[in-house]
Amino acid sequence: MPALDEKASGTLETPALHEPTEIRPAHVWLMSFSVGVIVGNIYYIQPLLSLIASAFRISVAQVGAIAMATQLGVALGMLVFVPLGDTLERRSLIVRLLLFAAICLAFVACAKSTIWLGIACFGVGIAGSTVHVIVPFAAHLAPPSKRGTVVGSVMAGLLFGILLARTFSGFVGQVFGWRCVYWIACGLMLALAVLIRYLLPDSKPTLKLTWPQLMSSAFRLVREQPVLREAAMLGAVFFAAFSAFWTTLIFFLQTPPYHYGSAAAGLFGLVGASGAAVAPFVGRIADRYGARQNVLAALVLTLVSFVVMYAWGTNLVGLAVGVVLMDVGVQAGHISNQTRIYGLLPEARSRLNMVYMTSYFTAGAIGSSASSLAWQHYGWAGVCSLGGGLAVIGLVVFVLCGSAGARAEGADALAR
Repeated sequence: MPALDEKASGTLETPALHEPTEIRPAHVWLMSFSVGVIVGNIYYIQPLLSLIASAFRISVAQVGAIAMATQLGVALGMLVFVPLGDTLERRSLIVRLLLFAAICLAFVACAKSTIWLGIACFGVGIAGSTVHVIVPFAAHLAPPSKRGTVVGSVMAGLLFGILLARTFSGFVGQVFGWRCVYWIACGLMLALAVLIRYLLPDSKPTLKLTWPQLMSSAFRLVREQPVLREAAMLGAVFFAAFSAFWTTLIFFLQTPPYHYGSAAAGLFGLVGASGAAVAPFVGRIADRYGARQNVLAALVLTLVSFVVMYAWGTNLVGLAVGVVLMDVGVQAGHISNQTRIYGLLPEARSRLNMVYMTSYFTAGAIGSSASSLAWQHYGWAGVCSLGGGLAVIGLVVFVLCGSAGARAEGADALAR
């Protein structure tokens, strides 16, 4: 694969690259805990959508737009902050973003109008990009032979955070009100800022680039790295389908035969926790056999999950089985994609992650908005058709990108 010529893109100083040879277990545990707590800020809103819609007297489509604002904020945060992980000291950057997150969460808790709420949620999304400064940091600290395992372990924390955030917000929102969820989250961000400041090691930047130079080099990465292009497209498909399901689940559970509230929607986060449980296992398989075939299996599993939920979604067991299959498929695909891109260029991991995750969350925002419209016009069948159709698109992309992807995967396996 072509190397990135940093001098050609305006580098002020060519990095002297070195790979760390060891990462302490305590660092992995703290990073796993941190990303789980931080990412929850993005997902608290999903079981609360019905409560928020009632509080502000707005429609399903309108409250879906608020959920979309959060994910658009994450995509913007990816563009603005995540690439800086290659040029700034990561620990200080993370702490500053956590303080910004605490402010935005307080504004959500105080929101008096939908405009105020939407802007505050957009800010929460921007700060949510912090997790994607932490994940490349973990990949940087890990030796190449253990990178998939370390990334899988940190991603397990992130995935548990995504899933358990819904359980937490569903119960707290139903008992104490949706605003209480965000006050608690605000306090957690402040506590986490202190822990990270004093317990994580610092991280010296490997490059000296201005932000425009970072963006220019990121676009060159997209042109030069076929694996990155494929992973970004497939990641977008996975997360659009994932967001489509979770945005509309609460509305489906309020209809016959269920008639459930936000707490029940949150419980499905526990059902889906199996996706997080398999994360380290997926990372180990990627280390040993290569990650691309994992992605194919994940696409098939995601497609099957939506077929199951369409056919048997009105049965509680059928719906639960579909949720498990979907979460395992989406998370296995996501971890495998990230393992692939982190193996490309060590000096550009934050930019590689920025490209991938910007595509990921932009697609997630589109999936949230599209599913709200699909639910409003076509009900549960429309939502399942949307999710299944996205998985089919992913399979088409996988086949069309097959030659370049397989060559790159083979080269990576030879390197290992």
